[in-house]
Amino acid sequence: MRIYKKKKKEVINIKDCRRLGFVGDVDFDMKTGCMVALIVPGPGCICGFLGREKEYVIPFCDICQVGSDIILVDVKEKEVTEKI
Repeated sequence: MRIYKKKKKEVINIKDCRRLGFVGDVDFDMKTGCMVALIVPGPGCICGFLGREKEYVIPFCDICQVGSDIILVDVKEKEVTEKI
């Protein structure tokens, strides 16, 4: 599967059935060329005018299944790394 096709997929956490958003970027290990994490932009601030509050960095090991239109991940809210 190509990277640009992953960006069209919605990420859903199976722990609480919450929508995290759509894939914004993918993190790679430069030495091995392997995908390390999915980066999902968080919800916008004040109708999206002032940018985003945070972004979720979901490790590759937490991805359960990649479907035709969604990606299921198994993470606890506290375990998801949030970058500000």
